[in-house]
Amino acid sequence: MKTASISEIKQELTNASSKELLELCLRVIKYKKENKELLTYLLFEAHDLPSYIENIKKEMDENFLQINQSNLYLAKKSLRKILKTTNKYIKYTASKEGETELLIYFCNKIKTSGIKINRSIALSNLYNNQIKKVTAIVETLHEDLLHDFTKEIDKLR
Repeated sequence: MKTASISEIKQELTNASSKELLELCLRVIKYKKENKELLTYLLFEAHDLPSYIENIKKEMDENFLQINQSNLYLAKKSLRKILKTTNKYIKYTASKEGETELLIYFCNKIKTSGIKINRSIALSNLYNNQIKKVTAIVETLHEDLLHDFTKEIDKLR
């Protein structure tokens, strides 16, 4: 089966009735949890991005409390899981400011958590890669945001 291009799908959706669109949406969200989460974000939370970001931060706080710090391997696995979840939420927002804020918050949490990231090359690389990623994103933002976020990034280094 050949998958249709986005422009072909868009054209077909413009010709569909609202009832057909509703049925299509419901069918799409049945099959993948991520589709349901994205639609939930778009319908209920997209209008209030700051509140959504605060909810993600609260979830990150809870996950950071559960990290087993006695073993660096387990800490690394937990951090990767938190980062994976955070990146999924970032993808939903499609906002560079939100992405920057959440990744800076993630790096701050690592720094204040007491995890010895310098003892593990993998943890050190994970942390440094997030700093690089945030720095690259910040450079594309407006000057005012650039200045504010650059100060925060400098604190993380």
